[in-house]
Amino acid sequence: MFTGIIEAIGRIRSLQPRGGDVRLYVQTGKLDLADVKLGDSIAVNGVCLTAVELPGDGFWADVSQETIRRTALSGLREGSRVNLEKALTPSSRLGGHLVSGHVDGVGKVLSRQQDARSWHFRIEAPADLAKYIAHKGSITVDGISLTVNAVEGAVFHLNIVPHTLQETIMDDYQSGSLVNLEVDLIARYLERLLLGERAADPQAEGSISLDFLARNGYLKS
Repeated sequence: MFTGIIEAIGRIRSLQPRGGDVRLYVQTGKLDLADVKLGDSIAVNGVCLTAVELPGDGFWADVSQETIRRTALSGLREGSRVNLEKALTPSSRLGGHLVSGHVDGVGKVLSRQQDARSWHFRIEAPADLAKYIAHKGSITVDGISLTVNAVEGAVFHLNIVPHTLQETIMDDYQSGSLVNLEVDLIARYLERLLLGERAADPQAEGSISLDFLARNGYLKS
């Protein structure tokens, strides 16, 4: 588990094809690796990866085809900057929100516009994730815990203060940039709980609607 509070910006130093998938080397910059052991988890742009080698100034990790297909890691190149966060410990401050490091989908940056000293971003999520994104709710973008400022269908708005822009890779974003999205854990589990016994029915997946809520007593007429 992670908090979504980025600890350092790293760089991809090597991408090596390995039997159909990829092994990558991340140079971790100011991230303190003193307490990191082989097998520990580190979030790279919000994707939970396992450290398989620790050469000193970074770590190697294996990236499966499943991860490549479902995330924006496929767009990384040697030299790409990445957000880094070590897994939380029982004594960690939970400054953001609970983040699993399991990406739900890839979003697209539609625009960025300066607003006084902050920057306003519009990001389009995949249509099937729109129901989990709420005004003033939490969302993780490339591993960053952020508050949704407004929602328009599958498009959500973010207001990014200078500190966040400086300490993450968000300043690299331009119109068309692809980003990893992880929706709030509570929203995902709430959907399953609302289905009740129907959760075991494969046909019930994604069937929460206003009609469903009304028929099951969650809405007052």
